[in-house]
Amino acid sequence: MATKNKFDDELDALFKLPLTEFTAARNAVAARVKKAGNRDEAERVKALAKPTLSAWAVNQLYWTYADAFKELIAAGKRFGKSGDMRELLNARREAISVLTRHAAELLRNAGHNPTPDIIRRITTTLEALSAYSSRADAPIPGRLTADIDPPGFESLAALIPHVSSLERAEPARVVPFPASDNALVHAEEALRKAQVIAQNAAAALENATDHANQMEKQRNEAEERLKRATVGAEEARQQMHHFAAEVKKAAGAVEQAEREVERARKKITIGRR
Repeated sequence: MATKNKFDDELDALFKLPLTEFTAARNAVAARVKKAGNRDEAERVKALAKPTLSAWAVNQLYWTYADAFKELIAAGKRFGKSGDMRELLNARREAISVLTRHAAELLRNAGHNPTPDIIRRITTTLEALSAYSSRADAPIPGRLTADIDPPGFESLAALIPHVSSLERAEPARVVPFPASDNALVHAEEALRKAQVIAQNAAAALENATDHANQMEKQRNEAEERLKRATVGAEEARQQMHHFAAEVKKAAGAVEQAEREVERARKKITIGRR
């Protein structure tokens, strides 16, 4: 592992800040690095996008709950190796569940609303970080600027080794065992990578099912609120008509009273004459 330098420490500190302080701090770091003569690094810092709220929350999980985050990454790295798939899925699901609860708490403490959509995005990014954990091009946890999607089914074809070179090596023939140890290695590697894809698909299905159930619940609640609002609007309309009639009746009574007053005044005037 490469040794972290002062510049890396500055970047880490930048992503640990409250989200509202990110842009000003980023610009200050870029200016300071540029003044020190490191123009390329300054441009790199200046180009950093302000993290989305969900990405910021995942960054804070990485910096604040290191042990729980390590459990998530370790669970992802165990996929494709020997072990019970259901047990591995449960381990990763538990790690994500723990981190998601922490994320909601972090958001509330920072003055942000942990809405269902934000929590869903956080969960998806955590799943992606776990899935990518054993890859060389894995995203850098703690420095995310946007949400990450897990690899999907389309990645399967690219991950399975090609065997065309083996087929050209010798004419096709029926053999009771694999033609070579090399073919077995390729097959086992393909199996491991297919297991990773299957694990991601299972997690994605579970996540999509939870999201669909949540949306259905929200729809039912919205429909119930609409029904109550409709009833309330009708009651208000009836009250409006009632009070309008009362106002009209009162206005008629006022007019009648005014006429009575006028007649009484005339009688008094005539009597005095």
